[in-house]
Amino acid sequence: MKKIIYILLTLTLCNQSVAQKITPKYTFNVELGLPISVANEPFDVVMQGLLAVSTYGQYSTPFHLNIGIGGRYSLFTINEFKVPVALNGSVHTAAGFIKIGYDKFLTERFAIDFGVKVGYSFNASDVKELNATGKTIARYNNSNQAILIEPNLGLILSADERSSYRFYLGYTIQGYGFKPDFIGLQTNSGWDPSGFNKLTQYLVVGFGYTYYFKNKNL
Repeated sequence: MKKIIYILLTLTLCNQSVAQKITPKYTFNVELGLPISVANEPFDVVMQGLLAVSTYGQYSTPFHLNIGIGGRYSLFTINEFKVPVALNGSVHTAAGFIKIGYDKFLTERFAIDFGVKVGYSFNASDVKELNATGKTIARYNNSNQAILIEPNLGLILSADERSSYRFYLGYTIQGYGFKPDFIGLQTNSGWDPSGFNKLTQYLVVGFGYTYYFKNKNL
């Protein structure tokens, strides 16, 4: 992570060729990252993050405050080596959110954008239990709904007056405690049940793209 930040800062100092500093107004944003499970023990141990993607539109005020609205999707799969029975499956999360934050170009090419996404998520598991030959012997489907909160930070490097790329870091907190039975496990597998109520949480590390529909300077 330190190397990525260093590269961004170096490119910023070495490239000051953009005609004017961008002051965003309306933007379209896409973020693609890798979710890394933490906190809630069964979720941290059993679930492997594969994908977290967000798309949203954003409006920036003259005072660098911004507000956005969009949707996000994340996918976690079961680590088959961490469960006591042969399970194959995943947990899907779809959510809508509102983002409130602060963005500013510090130089002609380098900007920061930090804020928080607050939304409501639908979480669903789709899991198959397999026998020794790999045949499905049982199927488990569970779902719930929960509040979602994600503080986030973007380090942005502009490509031109209409486009920029970013290194993205977020920390997602979902308002439900992940329990083994959500993926069909019939036992606690040695975990302390008192920890099941700890909120499901994961870190998201990735990259993003922003398109500027209108620059306040244009």
